[in-house]
Amino acid sequence: MGEYLTARNLTVRCPLLPGHGTSPQDLTRIEWQDWTGAVEVELQTLLQTCDRVFVGGLSLGALLTLWLGARHPTIAGLIPMAPALEVRNRMLPLTVGLRHVIKYNPLGPMGDADLGDPAALDRIWCYDQMPLWGAAEVFLFQREVRQALPAIRQPILIFQGRRDQQVTEHAAQRVYDGVSSVDKALVWLEHSGHNLLADGERGAVWAQSYEWIQNHSKAEAG
Repeated sequence: MGEYLTARNLTVRCPLLPGHGTSPQDLTRIEWQDWTGAVEVELQTLLQTCDRVFVGGLSLGALLTLWLGARHPTIAGLIPMAPALEVRNRMLPLTVGLRHVIKYNPLGPMGDADLGDPAALDRIWCYDQMPLWGAAEVFLFQREVRQALPAIRQPILIFQGRRDQQVTEHAAQRVYDGVSSVDKALVWLEHSGHNLLADGERGAVWAQSYEWIQNHSKAEAG
């Protein structure tokens, strides 16, 4: 999606979050404040160089999108995708205690069995282990984001896949209902799972997001 938007003359930054994209061990002693701190730095960089800034993200990235929106009203618009505000795994709250005695999820990493396009598996990379410490920090961060939703007033475009087996079917609706934005939209992708940026309808997500950004950029300029 970043490459798609860059090719259409938008300035894009896609930060690698602390503990991600390296090794599972790097998620065993992370705090959610490390993630918010990282995206705050990226946001400030963009605010110094761009007239208008839009923020989007998938899953945990969607939580960070909402967090930034609540704290920075100058952000022009938000695009949370598959927001991990409510997850289907009821064991998540237990990770806050279990992480001190069990390092990794014995059931393995989060799966991608909900994808509508089988070829999407070739477009995904993930750790082969799920650190319980990182999962617990997601749970703690969820609570912070839920409390922050009423502070969000920017235009917001929310995406969620109908096949999503990681977050509940109520997650996107809870975001929609919880924000104070007047200009808001919830788009359901009928054939996509949780990783909708890799699934078969990803092109539609990119195109609709770009059009939405363009329209709201014109509205702000006018």
